[in-house]
Amino acid sequence: MAAHHHHHHHHYEVETAQAGKILVVGIVLNLLFVLVELVMGWIYGSLGLLCDAGHNLGDVFSLVLALLAYRLALIPATKRYTYGYRKSTILVSLLNAIILLVAVGAIVVEAIRKLQSPADVNGEAVSWTAALGIVVNGITAYMLMQTRKGDLNMRGAFLHMVADTLVSVGVLLSGVAIMLWGITIIDPIISLVIAVVILVSTWRLLADSLCLSLDGVPSGIDVDAVTDAMRATPGVLGVHHLHIWAMSTTQNALTAHIVIDNMAQMEVVKLLVKERLGALSITHATLEIEVGTSCCENKC
Repeated sequence: MAAHHHHHHHHYEVETAQAGKILVVGIVLNLLFVLVELVMGWIYGSLGLLCDAGHNLGDVFSLVLALLAYRLALIPATKRYTYGYRKSTILVSLLNAIILLVAVGAIVVEAIRKLQSPADVNGEAVSWTAALGIVVNGITAYMLMQTRKGDLNMRGAFLHMVADTLVSVGVLLSGVAIMLWGITIIDPIISLVIAVVILVSTWRLLADSLCLSLDGVPSGIDVDAVTDAMRATPGVLGVHHLHIWAMSTTQNALTAHIVIDNMAQMEVVKLLVKERLGALSITHATLEIEVGTSCCENKC
């Protein structure tokens, strides 16, 4: 079992190191693009570019926080924090969602102001800058796609990059419309569309982060499936006092009482149950064994 634990710990460290490298590259690419957007938006008076730059700056900050959380997650456990700082990844996900919601509010307010007082915008400059955004966000999203599965932090970052790519497409279309038909009012309209896209992509992240912060069952875990898998293990008569929660955005834990029919088989049953739980993305399980008959679970 010690070797089994070491394997999971090593696997977690490898995944964290990989995620860290991807986040660093994403931070650098997006920070450079934010600078380009801010300069172009300021020079040519494009609210769409300035809003998207603000959003992308929020994403850079979010990526930095995610990277910080992964670094904290690698710090060994202490007497005060017996799980270490792994849960910081969940808190960062929640903070990122809140930051993005604040950004949505700021974009909406500024877009409404621009609708009331439209300004001239250079469509060509907007189009070229947005095209660069499609490339940068697309590359970042592709890198994040490799590690998004089973990780709330990386999934959130991936969804944001996909949304950013779509937003850049929208800004590009607005630039083309301004060049061809001179419809400058489309710039704040695109900004409102950007706000809706951000809100939609952020809502799920906010809900999942809140759930995990309250030690709720992670969205990818089916409690009934977990219970059925444990009960189907040879030698297991029943399962009760089941609790499932997230230790971090990548690691799930479980505690449960298991009723068996033969105490001599306790270690074998434990091993079999933990193997089944591992297949269901639960890598840390604490099991209390009880000896009883098949009717014991109903009494419990």
